[in-house]
Amino acid sequence: MASLELAKARLTSFAVHEAAGISPLYELLAGRAKDDDEVAALLAAAPENFAHGTLFFAAAQRLVQAEPWIELASYYLTMGGSFGPDERVWPLFREFVLDRADRMRELISTRTTQTNEVRRAAPMFPAIAQAAKEAAKVSKGPIGLLDVGTSAGLLLGVDRYGFRYQNEAGEQVNAGPAKTPLVLTCAASGKPLPRLPKKLAVGAKVGLDRRPIDLRDEEELAWLEACVWADQPERSRTLRVAAEMQEKDRPTLVAGDAVDDLAAAAAQVPAELPLVVLTSHVLPYMSDDRRQEFVAAVAALAATRPLWWVSQEHYLAAMTYLVPGRKEFEDHPKENWGLLGLVRWESGKPDARLLGRTGAHGQSLSWL
Repeated sequence: MASLELAKARLTSFAVHEAAGISPLYELLAGRAKDDDEVAALLAAAPENFAHGTLFFAAAQRLVQAEPWIELASYYLTMGGSFGPDERVWPLFREFVLDRADRMRELISTRTTQTNEVRRAAPMFPAIAQAAKEAAKVSKGPIGLLDVGTSAGLLLGVDRYGFRYQNEAGEQVNAGPAKTPLVLTCAASGKPLPRLPKKLAVGAKVGLDRRPIDLRDEEELAWLEACVWADQPERSRTLRVAAEMQEKDRPTLVAGDAVDDLAAAAAQVPAELPLVVLTSHVLPYMSDDRRQEFVAAVAALAATRPLWWVSQEHYLAAMTYLVPGRKEFEDHPKENWGLLGLVRWESGKPDARLLGRTGAHGQSLSWL
């Protein structure tokens, strides 16, 4: 279990670095919870690696889902509420979670944050397309995708989503299939994006997760929806559309550890397919030692078959192990928190490219 001090520190970090300027409701609630020992202690029920603000608020929203008639639900736009954060919401929230403290602790101690943020596919698509372009020089066929920390596997639908990248001048770059139920928009800045394809040929889709989510299970889908921030209903809508699309294109989901079971999951992708490994906001939930072991496991896998790693993580959680000393990426800018990396191993040596800065929920991409 996490300590109270760690729980308060994580809530502080969530309020300042993640929710501020993005989620007014969660910024207010986290800002109050970090100074309230009784409320913060609920998050301390989680193991240290998983004790994050996202888990705390997902547990709370899951309980609000079960009682949609209460006044607090009026502040949850994902559930049809229409109230903005005001002086009433913190007392209501505090009373609600403390009255259900046992159920909060049960969820927090047994669940993990499993946000399957579909929009993160948008900033990842240019890197995946680049990997596919390079893979075509090795094999003329499609690529195979392996998504580590896959949750419900919705990122694996990247070949079926449309993408619209728009800069401040209103100029657009469109990619992906023209006819699709879901078009993901992404604010683009920095250097011009490379030419992006309309079609991405994918021959196999495999997801690896400690606890994969089966979207046919309503309880599992409800937890996934609870992980969407409560004042961002568009993210909830996108999740539902992507879930419906998956009905016609189900990936293979494997239960296992990101390090110990990586090779076994990769074996589910036919050996003749160039392998593209995806990670998106997964490695911060690992210890530093475990992250290094993950990078080593990917490198070992790359020695057995053509492999590219597309990483959308904070610099200190991933690319620092391959491209150390880039202090300009160590900060936590609110708009572009992540770093998009593309790694290919040649003769055992990594070729790591830092392609762009990305928004935490896939809302932005600054191309480098």
